[in-house]
Amino acid sequence: MATLPPLATRTATANPAVQGLIGAKSARLERLKNQPRKPGEASFFFYDAHFKNDAVKILPGEYFVDTEDILIMTTLGSCIAACLWDRNARVGGMNHFMLPEGTGDSGRYGSFAMELLINEMMKRGASRLTMEAKIFGGGAVISGMNTINVGERNTKFVIDFLGTERIPIVSKDVMDVYPRKVCFLPASGKAMVKRLAPTNTDAVVAQERMAAQKVAPASSGAGSIDLF
Repeated sequence: MATLPPLATRTATANPAVQGLIGAKSARLERLKNQPRKPGEASFFFYDAHFKNDAVKILPGEYFVDTEDILIMTTLGSCIAACLWDRNARVGGMNHFMLPEGTGDSGRYGSFAMELLINEMMKRGASRLTMEAKIFGGGAVISGMNTINVGERNTKFVIDFLGTERIPIVSKDVMDVYPRKVCFLPASGKAMVKRLAPTNTDAVVAQERMAAQKVAPASSGAGSIDLF
């Protein structure tokens, strides 16, 4: 006698709407994975079981822009992630930079990372005049690095940059001592942040130490964020 699958499995399998949704998500992931990527554009796509949504992970120096509510995710220590959204064009994106400035055209540096993100959004129909920002990160996550002030410098840079560009910061969760996990939905502009415990963050600390080795000497809101 054949054994029936668990009830939840049978229900999901028998529901055409559920099958269609799963199929649509799988098709989107395949499409995204097969698309050619631009320099600096994130390429690590996966299905996030917690949020039950397609997702893309932003690594240091990368960015991603879309008009769909794919989940854009990253983990930050002293690095900054800027999430930009244009409510008229319904397009949004996130970057992840490690230092305010540096030599060469690299998304690891704030000045280049912000232009990459803004320019890609404008290609998708956004305007600098109608963009708004949510910023995250800039934490002092490594003991003994306070004299370098990487997180503080990154935070000051992004606030000054957005002020110069007249892009309002509607929400922020920056500085302090916490690493953070950030999620952003580009079609709706919704951002979520989770402050991580200072322990068990080896990967974040390793990333911060790599950034600290390349640090140059320092040169002379409203909105909503969900916790999850």
